[in-house]
Amino acid sequence: MNDDFISQEEIDALLKGGIDNNDSASADTSSNSDVAERLSDIERDALGEIGNISMGSAATTLSVLLGHRVSITTPQVSIDTLASIKDHYPMPYLIVEVGYTHGIEGNNILAIQAQDALIIADLMMGGEGTAPPEELNELHMSAVGEAMNQMMGAVSTSLSTMFNKKIDISPPKVNLIDLAKEDKVTDLVGSEEKVVRVSFRMEVEGLIDSEIMQILPIDISKDMVSNLMSGSMEESAPEPAVTAPPVMQQPVQAPQEAYAAPPQQQPAAQQQTYATVPMQQQARVASNIPVQPAQFSPLSTEPVTVNDANIGLILDVPLQVTVELGRTKKRIRDILELANGSIIELDKLAGEPVDILVNGKLLAKGEVVVIDENFGVRITDIVSPMERAQNLQ
Repeated sequence: MNDDFISQEEIDALLKGGIDNNDSASADTSSNSDVAERLSDIERDALGEIGNISMGSAATTLSVLLGHRVSITTPQVSIDTLASIKDHYPMPYLIVEVGYTHGIEGNNILAIQAQDALIIADLMMGGEGTAPPEELNELHMSAVGEAMNQMMGAVSTSLSTMFNKKIDISPPKVNLIDLAKEDKVTDLVGSEEKVVRVSFRMEVEGLIDSEIMQILPIDISKDMVSNLMSGSMEESAPEPAVTAPPVMQQPVQAPQEAYAAPPQQQPAAQQQTYATVPMQQQARVASNIPVQPAQFSPLSTEPVTVNDANIGLILDVPLQVTVELGRTKKRIRDILELANGSIIELDKLAGEPVDILVNGKLLAKGEVVVIDENFGVRITDIVSPMERAQNLQ
């Protein structure tokens, strides 16, 4: 009969699939505890809030640069390694390394997919973003690097506001890394070193719907959280209550009765009132001081006599006179294509009067003449005071 029963050990073995998982379970527990020690739930939430605010500012800056609406969604914070990131994202990425030079010590990495970087570069150079180039050349890398520089500048400004101290960054270092082929991503952290990965969803008005990543070392992440907590505590800390010294304080009474008799001659009941008086009560006593409104002499409406001789005081003040032949607007792509021999077409016709500016303000119009071997300008028209006033507005 005993052979028909199954022992408890056999039941446990069947439930576990016949495999002893004690070693694996203990390893998982150890790994989870290691992760928990490195980054707590409060620190995760704080890093998410930091990323949410800072990347919101970066999205606004990128919108201005690209001329399209940019939205960056709420971040997701996780612990990872560069080796694991390479396995999950085996594709070309633009790795932007940014160093903190003041306020925070260390570096962080911003990773953008190469295809998204091509669209950003095309928009930066005046394109529509619908037909980006097939690969990133040096010119495109420079354009994207400038966009990342502006974005991280906005991030540092947001961090300065959150941490209540100045945060500066170094110019970004941009590299194109194929995570599927390259063994080394960056020199800042090792491939097996634990890092904080903050993932954002970035959308650019029908052109980009992708994911960008901010990779932070553990120590910098904890430093940011510490700065955020200390900054919020400084803002919310109440001012300590200030009390007057208990020894030299006199009883609260009318000023004319305060010195009626020396303290040793006053009744015992009155001597018991020598207690500390808070500053609020002192302020109420001080409010008995007579106060009257300030009085000013009436403003005279008579005209002020102006001495024309005072013009001599500014006769030796230098002014900058500029003759403007014409103006034009060019895109960054057109400016980069300029070379020796290039011709720039201006917005004025041949023979049309040129503008004469004094300290940047239009004063007159004239025609270009040649005196000996030098250019000159013959004034043909003085701008009326009404036109100058309109230009000032």
